[in-house]
Amino acid sequence: MRLQAGDKLKVSVFGEDKLSGEYEIDPAGYVSLPLAGTVQAAGLTKLELEQALTKKFRAEQYLRNAKVTVDIANFRPFYVLGEVEKPGKYPYESGLNVVSAVAVAGGNTYRSSLSRVLIQRAGEHGFKEYPFSPNVFVFPGDLIRVPERYF
Repeated sequence: MRLQAGDKLKVSVFGEDKLSGEYEIDPAGYVSLPLAGTVQAAGLTKLELEQALTKKFRAEQYLRNAKVTVDIANFRPFYVLGEVEKPGKYPYESGLNVVSAVAVAGGNTYRSSLSRVLIQRAGEHGFKEYPFSPNVFVFPGDLIRVPERYF
């Protein structure tokens, strides 16, 4: 999974408690850390960001043997709208699928489609149609629209 703006990261620098902490990726896709400065984070995996931060610390001559780990403290929320009982913004949890996301939003209304949903993935333009199935996974930042069924 790639990091995106709004993700909150827990960065640990081995032996350097003052550099370790929680940092949020800003809307432009960067994260700012003491001594390392501003680093592009959006679009990278956790491993790629760990490597970029390690390289940055070493290049600045601050830490020769920098050992950096990155964990995600909080993902971006996902949004559910349309024919659900409680449309809104909800915190993302790992392993979330479309059926459980709709359940979190209070379930379907009596008018909702029980066969399909529309999802706009983070960073994409427009909605794509997916089956209303536990095999369709939800990702951080997704916008899920439950359409009205045809009578």
